Amino acid sequence: MQRRILFATTMMISSSTRLVAASLSSSTSPFRGIGNTASRAVVFSRRRRVSSSPSSSTLWGLRSLRGGYEGNSTFSSTSTHATIGEFRSDTTTSGEGETKFVKLADPAPGSPFHYAFPVHSLSAAKHFYGTILGCSEGRSSSKWQDYSLHGHQIVCHWVGDNYRCIDYYNPVDGDEVPVPHAGLALTVEQFHDLAKRVREAGVDFIIEPHLRFEGMPGEQWTMFFKDPSGNNLEFKAMTKVENLFAKYNVED
Repeated sequence: MQRRILFATTMMISSSTRLVAASLSSSTSPFRGIGNTASRAVVFSRRRRVSSSPSSSTLWGLRSLRGGYEGNSTFSSTSTHATIGEFRSDTTTSGEGETKFVKLADPAPGSPFHYAFPVHSLSAAKHFYGTILGCSEGRSSSKWQDYSLHGHQIVCHWVGDNYRCIDYYNPVDGDEVPVPHAGLALTVEQFHDLAKRVREAGVDFIIEPHLRFEGMPGEQWTMFFKDPSGNNLEFKAMTKVENLFAKYNVED
């Protein structure tokens, strides 16, 4: 009898586990967020559920480079809590004691890239990447800051007050493109939303938002601007997303 009860209990636990796993992977589940264009803010709190009220600037939602989500679905079990659309605190215990943290963004699906670059001022970088571009801030110290750029990790490193990016230029479809530069390939809607956001913030474009390689497989929207340290940023949007890596020769 004891063996039958133990077996039945085990089967119930196994079934519950499968149901939870199915809800996480289902296309109708709120937990599919990190597989979408905009990653959802899902935070697991092992000890207590604590929420804070984000300001309106942190809820750019699907149009933000932080990849936030304005949902309100909740999953809970006896040992963990997960909430979408709210910021949660957590505590990690190590040999050196407890470290409390707040999680504001999730990694992009797949293999998020890591890009570190120099800046002359962390406060200026914080305003630009955190406020103007709407990137969620992660870890930081007195010398560097982590940000989520659509779930990808970018890191600003302070290298001295006199730093400014040294530019080189290369012609691309009639534009003098500054190098080095970095950025993201967005959707067309995201591209135009970001262009509007940047323009309204008073940021000068090096290359105005426009369509290049028009009528070709690589047709794309593009724009270039700088951060406060002179680092060049390009954001683009393929008119046909599937052609991002279309291979063919482009005449200069």
